Amino acid sequence: MECKNRMKYSIITINYNNKKGLEKTIKSVLSQTFKDYQFIIIDGGSTDGSDAVIKSYADHINYWVSEPDGGRYPAMNKGIKQATGDYLNFMNSGDTFHSSTVLEDITKMGFTEDIITGGFFDREKAIKHIIMPQEVTLLTMFKNTFNHQATFYRRELFQKRLYDENYIIQSDAKFNYLSIIHDNCSARIIDYIVADYDFNGISSNLSIVDKEWDRLLAELFPQRILKDYKSMYTPAEVPLVSLLPELKDAPSVQRWVYRFASFLLKCKKFVK
Repeated sequence: MECKNRMKYSIITINYNNKKGLEKTIKSVLSQTFKDYQFIIIDGGSTDGSDAVIKSYADHINYWVSEPDGGRYPAMNKGIKQATGDYLNFMNSGDTFHSSTVLEDITKMGFTEDIITGGFFDREKAIKHIIMPQEVTLLTMFKNTFNHQATFYRRELFQKRLYDENYIIQSDAKFNYLSIIHDNCSARIIDYIVADYDFNGISSNLSIVDKEWDRLLAELFPQRILKDYKSMYTPAEVPLVSLLPELKDAPSVQRWVYRFASFLLKCKKFVK
């Protein structure tokens, strides 16, 4: 079935020494039933044969390069500069679209917001992570992470800024904050699983995640705002936090205690 609301996507895949994951991602992109997309692969000069994998699919790739770069965000920025689509999606090597009809389904939905974000599936734990559709506010941004594999960004957003290459993990979070909160661009959360996420990547390193998160908040927000943020993770419905004094000055630990407690509260099997 042909989609009436035509738009073009740029799918950007970055890779470094993940040959098997890269091929899995390539096959996922090529399996999409909606074919109006540009496929870009940025390889950081891999030495594991990734370039041979890319060459074997070269007829289906619009642009690719294999050369040393500065890491994750320099590679993503390099891909952005080659993008021509209406919306950009960053599907890193090892990650895949949740189904072959994702691009077709997103197109049929007809959304026009600057940022469209859906849910993702954790293959390792077989858990779906999805934010229930809601108005995107500062509180929404504080409580949730927009997974870039499950997000579509209007290309024009990157004409104002690229990803901050001084971060290892949290630059996409910084981009989201600046675009949505500072620039007041439009955003929509959809109840739809976009991507299957590979948690074996660097984003699973929680020590880096939390360290950069605290650094990012300090960079973007004044202390009077951060006081509200820190208190948000010690609510009355999570008594464990108030019972353990050592958590008082550990906001990153508070976050994980709060998320775990919230998860338990949402599970029906824990409700009598």
